[in-house]
Amino acid sequence: MLDVGEDAPAFELSNQHGEAVKLSDFDGQRLVVYFYPRANTEGCTTEACQFDDALAAFADANTAVVGISDDPVSDLDSFAAEYDLDFDLLSDEDGAVATQYDSYGEKQMFGNTFDGVFRNTYVIGPRGTIEAVYENVSPDGHAERVLESLEGEESA
Repeated sequence: MLDVGEDAPAFELSNQHGEAVKLSDFDGQRLVVYFYPRANTEGCTTEACQFDDALAAFADANTAVVGISDDPVSDLDSFAAEYDLDFDLLSDEDGAVATQYDSYGEKQMFGNTFDGVFRNTYVIGPRGTIEAVYENVSPDGHAERVLESLEGEESA
């Protein structure tokens, strides 16, 4: 995992609308980058909807949110439309960005081995450094935990 204080790896990926989104687009504000395995699966839907429900509170904390998976843009588009998600879902089909964030590699499920995205989250600060790392998270309640930690920092 990347460590707190390290520079966040730069990225440029297409969102669910096919538009380019870069890390530098968020200079001057915090950014939650959460990696998730697959659009339209139970856990990933729960996590995405909970981040979406908390978007106003994240905005109040000067924090944007993006989700990254190895799904193609077309899958992200239908996922975002079905659940009316109002933040960018980014397509990292070859896992290159997830790999830079130590969030891609060999996984096992139902006796099968394959490469895929790990459910990790990073909070990137306004100057592009890692401020918090959440590894192997449980999707339900994760958005709330991240938000609470941000709100706790602001009141400190």
